[in-house]
Amino acid sequence: MENPAVNPPPRAPRKKLATSRTALDRRDWIEAAIDVLGREGVGGLRIEVLAKRCGVTKGSFYWHFRDRQDLLQAILEHWRLGRIRDIEKVTAVVPGREHEQLHYAIDVYGASRNRRGMGIELAVRDWARHDPQAAAVVESVDLYRLECTRRLFEGSGMTEADAKSRSLLLYACVFGLSLMHYAHFDDNLDDLKQRIAERIVAA
Repeated sequence: MENPAVNPPPRAPRKKLATSRTALDRRDWIEAAIDVLGREGVGGLRIEVLAKRCGVTKGSFYWHFRDRQDLLQAILEHWRLGRIRDIEKVTAVVPGREHEQLHYAIDVYGASRNRRGMGIELAVRDWARHDPQAAAVVESVDLYRLECTRRLFEGSGMTEADAKSRSLLLYACVFGLSLMHYAHFDDNLDDLKQRIAERIVAA
């Protein structure tokens, strides 16, 4: 007499192994690299260091990038697009309210709240001093900034020549102030900055 067939117990579903390929996506690598860039400069962007910082192997890096230069190009493009989005948001205006928007732009760019963002900006600019590709990206962002505020000044009634000079003056001021330590220069810095903004914006 044959023994009845015994079906083997069902196997537990196999768990997917977490691999370095799925642990981080391309954007994660870029964000981690930008954070290092802001603190250590472009010289700190080493594949081994980034992989260790992210808790993955170098294999994850090469899944998303051909080499270090590919990562550097991606960082520059990410920074460029982010700056353009920020510029458009800060300079978008309802016709007839250009003066208010210019004051807003000066307040935003002249504020010292975003230390991380300023650190990244300075690191990219330092990078651009000795790298033609980075220099071209920085120039494209600066020209876009100047063009957007030029349009605001023209919309407020200035000639093209005056609008260009005021636009350049605006950024020379806010970026210059970001590099200076002047907390003890005046007892009322907010009032001082407001008077500076009035001089830049006034027709």
